[in-house]
Amino acid sequence: MSVDEKRKAAQKKPERSKRRKNSAKNRRVVLGAIAVLVVVYVGTSIYFMHHFYPQTTLNGRNVGGYSAKKVKSVANDEIHSYVLKLKTRDGKTEKIAGADIDLEPQWNDDTEKLIKKQNGFAWPVKLFQKETLKSETLVAFDKEKVKKAVDALDCMDESKQTAPKNAGASSYSSKDGYTIVPCVMGTKIDTDKMYEAVDNAVNGLVEKLNLDKAGVYINPTVFDDNKELAHAVDSMNKYSKASITYQIGKHSEVLDASVYSDWMRLNKDLKPVLSKKKVENYVNSLAKKYNTCYTAKKLKTSYGKTVTIPISHYGWKVDNETEVNQIIDDIKAGKAVTRDLNYSMTANSHDENDFGDSYVEINLTAQHLFLYKNGKLVIESDFVSGNVSKGNATPTGAYGITYTEKNATLRGENYETPVTYWMPFAGNVGMHDAYWRSAFGGSIYKTAGSHGCINLPPSAAKVIFENVSKNYPVLVYELEGTEANANADQSAADAVDKLITSIGKVTLDSKDAIDKAQKAYDKLNSNAKSKVKNYKALVDAQKKLEKLEKKDGE
Repeated sequence: MSVDEKRKAAQKKPERSKRRKNSAKNRRVVLGAIAVLVVVYVGTSIYFMHHFYPQTTLNGRNVGGYSAKKVKSVANDEIHSYVLKLKTRDGKTEKIAGADIDLEPQWNDDTEKLIKKQNGFAWPVKLFQKETLKSETLVAFDKEKVKKAVDALDCMDESKQTAPKNAGASSYSSKDGYTIVPCVMGTKIDTDKMYEAVDNAVNGLVEKLNLDKAGVYINPTVFDDNKELAHAVDSMNKYSKASITYQIGKHSEVLDASVYSDWMRLNKDLKPVLSKKKVENYVNSLAKKYNTCYTAKKLKTSYGKTVTIPISHYGWKVDNETEVNQIIDDIKAGKAVTRDLNYSMTANSHDENDFGDSYVEINLTAQHLFLYKNGKLVIESDFVSGNVSKGNATPTGAYGITYTEKNATLRGENYETPVTYWMPFAGNVGMHDAYWRSAFGGSIYKTAGSHGCINLPPSAAKVIFENVSKNYPVLVYELEGTEANANADQSAADAVDKLITSIGKVTLDSKDAIDKAQKAYDKLNSNAKSKVKNYKALVDAQKKLEKLEKKDGE
């Protein structure tokens, strides 16, 4: 080795020694730092084995760095100062203080368990992570005092509560029809639900309780947006377009929404229904106004006098049940209709006399009847009515012919009689031909009358049968002063027959004889006229004379 090499080697030895010393020092510093970190880490880990992490909330409260003991201490303070605020539906706030219900904490070991459950060694990570924890904070309170506190609330005063009301249909308006009436939520509280809600709030130490959200109110069951309600209101508005114009003879009645609007209501299923009772009341009022059956009849008789016939089985009678159902159907159809009432019994006229100018007039006193049709006399005839001496007198009254039957057999106690023309009007009493009789009128009925029927000459019965039908009015009465005088009437009729016979062959010179016979006939009463046998010969003579005079004038 050269001198230079030896010199350089000698210079490097102290430098290496110095570097070794610095390295050892650095190692000691690092090891010291690590030791400190380990101590801090372990110490902090031990700390968080007994305390919550910084970003931890428990039951909504910040408990970061709290031990279980401190958590309970803080909670105890909060429990002893606890006040439950209740917000009512109408925006008011009421309070229940924990002190008023003997509220006290009842702790278990949940808090300690939550801390133990933490991984204390993970604190470097957990320092910046939020932890949301829950535990059961047990509290004890006097439930009876809770009920008393609840009962003392202003919102529980029933006199101050508003009952809920379902949405529904409005009254009818001619402008808007039917509309939806909004529901009323009300402030009526279900007491049991209120007790339960407050109990739950206190158990959870909830500080604010919204009673509406807690569901303690008794709410309506039908709200404004209910589809069934909207459909029902639409249906009611359709119904309101209906109108019924009754044409009752010369009279008219109009039934429209202004009358029947308050008959409509919604049932529990939100279906529009018409009150049948109100419809019935309306029909009853119409029946009272237009029924004429069972009311006395006034008749200006063929004898000039007016009689009142008190017993009546003839006239208009509204069929109430059918009319009620028809009204309901018409309204539901929602259309305008014009019609008459529905009747179970009908008559000829809605004017003063419901029998009009077509009827059979039967005078029992005179034993004489008249058949009128459209105001004209069709025929008049004597008859024999029910045997008075045997208690079979023909009943008076106003009737309608029940039916007409040709070639009928009349049956009763101890008799069976065939007749050609049968026209009953009062049960088994009616008009019919009595071919077995040779005389009619007079006083025959008093001792040799019928079983109650009107016995007629066959020719008269035939004419009547051909001109009447079911429900044709029959007016039966008695009229003092018109008693039949058969002998006098027959004599007068015989005298007229002689005058007609004396006319002989008709010539231009027969005018005086024809006029004399006509004047004599005109002076007869109706009963005597019916007994003139050859009146047709007089009519034929008048026609023959008219032709001769016309020919002579040409």
